[in-house]
Amino acid sequence: MTVLSMDDALGTDVEAPLLRMVRETPTDYWNDSCAVAELDYAVARGATGATSNPSIVLEVLGKERSRWEPRLRSMMAEHADWSEVDLTWALVEEMAVGAAAVLRPVFDSTGGRKGRLSIQTNPANHRNAGRMLEQARRFAALAPNMQVKFPATVAGIQAIEAATAAGVNINATVSFTVAQAVAVGEAVERGLAAAERAGIDIGQMAPVCTLMMGRLEDWLRLRTERDGIAVHPDALDWAGVAVFKRAVGVYQDRGFRTRLLGAAIRHRLHWTELVGGDVVITMPHAWQVRFNDSGLTPRPRIGVPVDPVHIDELVARFDDFARAYEPDGLAVAEFDGYACTRRTLRTFTKAYHDLIAAVRDVLLPDPDIAADAA
Repeated sequence: MTVLSMDDALGTDVEAPLLRMVRETPTDYWNDSCAVAELDYAVARGATGATSNPSIVLEVLGKERSRWEPRLRSMMAEHADWSEVDLTWALVEEMAVGAAAVLRPVFDSTGGRKGRLSIQTNPANHRNAGRMLEQARRFAALAPNMQVKFPATVAGIQAIEAATAAGVNINATVSFTVAQAVAVGEAVERGLAAAERAGIDIGQMAPVCTLMMGRLEDWLRLRTERDGIAVHPDALDWAGVAVFKRAVGVYQDRGFRTRLLGAAIRHRLHWTELVGGDVVITMPHAWQVRFNDSGLTPRPRIGVPVDPVHIDELVARFDDFARAYEPDGLAVAEFDGYACTRRTLRTFTKAYHDLIAAVRDVLLPDPDIAADAA
């Protein structure tokens, strides 16, 4: 049977292709934000989860300023001794709980297998498993359908295993390589075994491992310009997809119970090429609208290999791709030093500090700005 790409055929029913994908294939998608209005749109079109991180919370604070600034002032009045850091995490948690409530019907109807809100541990703690685990336990108790994000760093892998053993649903983030995905899958298996030995019911546990396809491609494009690399442009668009599909094959071969999640959408291949897999794709609102307006018909493509010409080109031109593509391309001890890991942790940590600064502006408005406004 010939397998057609979405790029090969337009469907006659152009309404909500993402909803059709969820109904007709094993592939799920999440809303890549905890903004309630955007989440309402997504759930109405088949979304089965959502995610949050400091960058997203900062973005939501900006979009929904009329809602969240008064709420921050209320928190300040209720807790006179709270620091700006206390207020920041209270804001993060309240946004997460609100989004989890929107997803609760999905969670209940699927027996807890879907309908979760991912909330990220403090990115500044990426080297400290104990601090991440302590925060994860708190997050998991906020609502029945919480999922906690840990970076796939050396300490993060340790925390993932310990959190899973304690019955916490995990989402591994800051992950770009097959080797990181394998380490996460192995850590979760060890954690699930320990949870069962401790008498924890793992029937509702639904761990996921994120692969940030677009961030890997961003780095390769940066290297292309920085280092003057003459790479075929078509190959770059397939880098993240190639890593994801390789990881899917490894997960199937090894029987990992963790589900892979494709993230950092940059173009439609990051959607179309993943359809048909028992995987998740997390999409920002703008990409959901773009895909739903595309008229494309979801067709299974996850089993269609990436053209070896593209893979050979990428391996030959970029050592960072070769390390990302091979299951043993990185040792766990090398995760923290991988370029994409360092770049993304810097981005997430900066966003965390920017979020604290935004809260500070509400807590301590700049008198000079206020005087100018007056």
